[in-house]
Amino acid sequence: MMKRLNRTWVPAVAVTVMALGTGGWLLQQGAGAQDSTVFKARLFEEVHRLVAERYVEEMDPSVMYRMAIDGMLSELGDPYSVFISAKDTDDLELSIEGEYGGLGIRIQKVGEWITVMGIIANTPAERQGLMTGDRIVGVEGESARGWDDVEAVERLRGPKGTPVSITIGRVGAAEPLEFTIVRDEIHVQTVKSFMANDRIGFVHLEGFSRDAREEVRAAIEDLQDQGAEALVLDLRWNPGGLLDQGVAVTDLFLPRGAGIVETRSRVENQNFSFGAPNEEVFSGLPMVVIVNTASASASEILAGALQDHDRAVILGTPTFGKGSVQTVFSLPGGNHLKLTTAGWYTPSGRSITRSMEHGLADDLALAVTAQVSATRGIIADTVGRKVFHTDGGRTVYGGGGITPDVIVPDTTTVDEREFERVVGRGGFSLRQLAFRFSVQWTNDHPDIAEDFTVTPEMRREFYRMITEVEGLEVDEDLFEKVGLRVDRFLEAQIANSAFGEIEMFKRFEAHSPMYQESIRLLQEVDSPEDLLNLAMGEEWADETSADPEADSNLAEARTSTRDGDY
Repeated sequence: MMKRLNRTWVPAVAVTVMALGTGGWLLQQGAGAQDSTVFKARLFEEVHRLVAERYVEEMDPSVMYRMAIDGMLSELGDPYSVFISAKDTDDLELSIEGEYGGLGIRIQKVGEWITVMGIIANTPAERQGLMTGDRIVGVEGESARGWDDVEAVERLRGPKGTPVSITIGRVGAAEPLEFTIVRDEIHVQTVKSFMANDRIGFVHLEGFSRDAREEVRAAIEDLQDQGAEALVLDLRWNPGGLLDQGVAVTDLFLPRGAGIVETRSRVENQNFSFGAPNEEVFSGLPMVVIVNTASASASEILAGALQDHDRAVILGTPTFGKGSVQTVFSLPGGNHLKLTTAGWYTPSGRSITRSMEHGLADDLALAVTAQVSATRGIIADTVGRKVFHTDGGRTVYGGGGITPDVIVPDTTTVDEREFERVVGRGGFSLRQLAFRFSVQWTNDHPDIAEDFTVTPEMRREFYRMITEVEGLEVDEDLFEKVGLRVDRFLEAQIANSAFGEIEMFKRFEAHSPMYQESIRLLQEVDSPEDLLNLAMGEEWADETSADPEADSNLAEARTSTRDGDY
């Protein structure tokens, strides 16, 4: 009898408490009323109150509101719509403006210590004599042992004009070195450039921050002064940035009025068509644009527009597929909401948004499998993808990111992946180990020549070093199998320690299949048209040349506008 009583009594009490706790308002609502916004807002507040007051563990009500906000945004299924707290606003502004108050160093945790991986030119760090390879062992008298990158950044950044005292451990120095450095405004250069050979310039763009157009323009003009007659524009690992800078950089390579991108939104004032507002700055310059699976957003705007207008050869692997536009809204308390408000479309009208059900690896595998040849374009997977055409009549597809004209995977071997896995188990990467070796090696060899090469003896010394690293066990046979990759990282990091970041970047890229194929294509041509014909093969060149009006139609298409004047 007692058990039967408990079974009926407990639910009854639960219902009674619910009704009393809510003032009976839940039970008084009709079906229609429960669909109203007012009802749902009241429902939310009631759930919030009950959790705050009755949950088994005490919860901070303010934290619960943040959980609710994050939960609502998560339910959108859109990874680009996020709440940005006042605490994180500085990082947002840095990504937009590219400037902050700091020292001018690039850092990474190596072992237990934050280590200087590079010095930014014309900054307090350079003026005070900090060096690549320096270990930050203390800040303001506090030990920095065990700090991660985030904690180090929080301690080192600060308002412009304020001092920070740091203690440095340096290879070859018997005692730690003390520095007091006054923070200054640091402008993060998003462009690296160099001459690949006597006629081809190389520009790597890391992101589309506020000054991207001017930095890219200045870099190309400097390369032209050095003799550049063709250009590689590298957008690998470029996550995008400001929409207006994506348009502004693209404008450098297209004639006035050529379509660049169109945004479409359910909010009327977010519907825009962007065209090139200026005359083409680098007219007639043959270009290869390198992309990979991490090229996104504004990178895809640039690559998509140049592909649609047949202005450049796109080379690499399919891009990320982020065809959406985010707007940042200011909220009370210094908080912000970054919200997807529109989608964007290339000049041919295609959206490149990737389906969440179709991953990057799938698209890359399909593209490589269907590749016509290593250097002659591809037949991409077209199932379910809408067909569009470039100005010159080439077929391109919507969805799945930008599919390059020439697929060149930057692959690693099975042995190289196994080596990275083994090294990773010890808490390191090959880059970190090569950097550690390079700091000691350049200290022991201060007269290293700029045209140095990695010798077998240097590689053996490197192996001896990693065998002495605690917790790291690397089989010598495996090490020998990955000798070429080891040499690539050693060469780059020794160049970094001895000659600076640009020389490191140049050395590292020289071994990239994407870089090598870009240089090969550009070496053989004198115009954008010749480059496209070479990259796409004779069949496409014959198709376009068969039409006597092809050249004039192409030029007209590049300068035509869409949806009105720009």
